[in-house]
Amino acid sequence: MMDVQRVVVDRYPDPAYLPRLRDATDAARAVGIPVIYVVIGFRPGYPEISTRNKTFGPLARAGAVADNGQATQIHPDVAPESGDIVVTKRRISAFAGSDLDMVLRAGDIEHLVLTGIATSGVVLSTLRQAADLDFRLTILADGCLDSDPEVHRVLVDKVFPQQADVTTVADWTAAARARQ
Repeated sequence: MMDVQRVVVDRYPDPAYLPRLRDATDAARAVGIPVIYVVIGFRPGYPEISTRNKTFGPLARAGAVADNGQATQIHPDVAPESGDIVVTKRRISAFAGSDLDMVLRAGDIEHLVLTGIATSGVVLSTLRQAADLDFRLTILADGCLDSDPEVHRVLVDKVFPQQADVTTVADWTAAARARQ
């Protein structure tokens, strides 16, 4: 579950989004699938952010994404539970500047189920890197949001299926619960 921090979620008004994510995490936990949250965050003073970085430079200058600040707080409607893992990333991909790969490999995890905001950002970047790292991938299409509905549609209908299975939260949770 990627970039579901309150400050991000609040920019994507979809009242059904967080309940869908809660269904997915509940189903995962019920069958013993680890739930991993990925958040964006930086050290005080933002030493990880170059002034040349068009995405994060303005956020850093505004003081919007310091670790342990409001920006890194996962939305309370889908907050982690005991045993869940929280990984802090430093760029768009969940792998960039984080220990995600180490966590996945240490846990012998070979198949990732991805959700997140935004489809054209963290989901796309993470999918591409995970595919290059030989992970099996599933994308929960309605577990992803993007500011541009057409970009979201093209990605989940045309681009993602080249490297991942694409399904809905309802279909994935039904399949997961059937394994119990």
